[in-house]
Amino acid sequence: LNVRILEFDEEKKGIHKDPFIYEADVQVQLISKGQPNPLKNILHENDVVFIMEKLPLDKEETSHVEEPQCEETAISDFSTGENVGPLALPVGRARQLIGLYTMAHNPNMTHLKINHPVVALPPLWVRCDSSDPEGTCWLGAELVTTNNSITGIVLYTVSCKADKNYSVNLEDLKSSHKKRHHLSTVTARGFAQYELFKSAALDDTLPTSQTTITLDISWTPVDEILQTPPLSSTAALNIKVESGEPRGPLNHLQRELKFLLVLVNGLRTGVTEWPEPLEVKSAVELVQEFLNDLNKLDGLGDSTKKDTETVKHDSAAVDRSIECLFTVRGDLDFAEQLWFKMSGSVISYQDLVKCFTLIIQSLQRGDIQPWLHSGSNSLLSKLIHQSYHGTMDTVALSGTVPVKMLLEIGLDKLKKDYISFFIGESLSQLKKLKCTSQSSEYFITPSVDEQEQVYRVQKLHHILEILVSCMLFIKPQHELLFALTQSCIKYYKQNPLDEQHVFQLPVRPTAVKSLYQSEKPQKWKVEISGGQKKVKTVWQLSDSAPVDHLSFHKSDVSELTLNGSLEERMSFTNLVTCSQVHFK
Repeated sequence: LNVRILEFDEEKKGIHKDPFIYEADVQVQLISKGQPNPLKNILHENDVVFIMEKLPLDKEETSHVEEPQCEETAISDFSTGENVGPLALPVGRARQLIGLYTMAHNPNMTHLKINHPVVALPPLWVRCDSSDPEGTCWLGAELVTTNNSITGIVLYTVSCKADKNYSVNLEDLKSSHKKRHHLSTVTARGFAQYELFKSAALDDTLPTSQTTITLDISWTPVDEILQTPPLSSTAALNIKVESGEPRGPLNHLQRELKFLLVLVNGLRTGVTEWPEPLEVKSAVELVQEFLNDLNKLDGLGDSTKKDTETVKHDSAAVDRSIECLFTVRGDLDFAEQLWFKMSGSVISYQDLVKCFTLIIQSLQRGDIQPWLHSGSNSLLSKLIHQSYHGTMDTVALSGTVPVKMLLEIGLDKLKKDYISFFIGESLSQLKKLKCTSQSSEYFITPSVDEQEQVYRVQKLHHILEILVSCMLFIKPQHELLFALTQSCIKYYKQNPLDEQHVFQLPVRPTAVKSLYQSEKPQKWKVEISGGQKKVKTVWQLSDSAPVDHLSFHKSDVSELTLNGSLEERMSFTNLVTCSQVHFK
């Protein structure tokens, strides 16, 4: 077994590989650092580990093979035969595998005549079916090394039960740990996680973005089970936001961004998949009416500029900034208004050609002298500035030119939308972020190609989604908002777009106490140790099953209540105990 695992470890080298099969009934998977780890909900395990589990049966075999089920839990069973998921091994078989792993690393086992050099492999964890009285759901083994030499092993046992009538005493846990490891003193460290927000689908007709905001708090010492974290704790917000919430205040910006992606992908592939129009009138009709209105007004003045009312305090600034996101900016220039009309109505390449033909003809005749924001390098703005002096370059509206013209004005408009939120008058205090100059230059520079410009605008949009989600659902103080914005900007200047990334923001418990002190945690844990990091006893209470290879009887789950507290819902308890074996 050890040789087979070592070969698999050397072959994988951090690259995803299918599990290998051991003795016909077991499959082994190497979980690399950064990959989803099934132990994370219990031990915060995030390093490289081997996972052993039962080999899934073929559909034909599954139909007539039954597994023994324990009284309290049962191995996950999917009657459809699809998406079987991880399967557990009997506890006895798991103990056998852990024993083989242990003996293979024990240098005292010379009678085994192992030819392969004994090296420290990643920890091994085996999924168990909870068929024993203790409800064992995991068995684990982690090597202890000193100066690159294997000196011992720590053996872990994890039990899990669905138990709304749990009964545990902190002093009993401490006494048990002292006796098991022959210690005179121990320390207890607490951990609590609060779910501040999680998106949920209101119906099946609208897609749902997966947004979660949680608060993690840790502290020591722990005074009692389910202790409310003290204000002296260490706390951090965990924020994961997926763009595209159709009911959110950024829906119109998300739609415009999607249209930008349609244009840039069309330039890249040569095929443009035009979206369904939002307007009843055609793009050509809307543009012609727009030009007629401008002609009657004899040019567009600056009367549409935003109100510059001073925001006097932070809460008003936040409320005003969110409110402004529900509507289009009030200072749109000619090109931006043109984008707004065309992005919701253009359905073909011919529409683009006809619309820009009308615009260029109006400029050439001098029918309009539209107003523009400064700083644009688009072809349309160049033609408009030329029209002020009565001479214009000839533009052939063929090939990719019309698409590029619309893409350019869309990029200019959206960049201004996002930057106006960060440093504009709608949230003027954000100037303290100093996200002008170098920080914002990365996101708005026109010196990279259109594909990269759109990609960076996508990053800006995701940052804005994160900030708005926090503003709406946890209403953070401005200092936290500043810190979060700086963190997002720094991350996206160095990393690709990743809506699954969890942004972590350290916070002072005093700044977020109103969010958790009167709430029940979704997870509460105490970790007892005596100085050795790997040797510990962990007791955890959570409102969701912490293991994915066990399912609980419907009679248990039926007691769950929508948005119920931890006391009202079914509780899941975990107990992690360990023993250390010395080889030398």
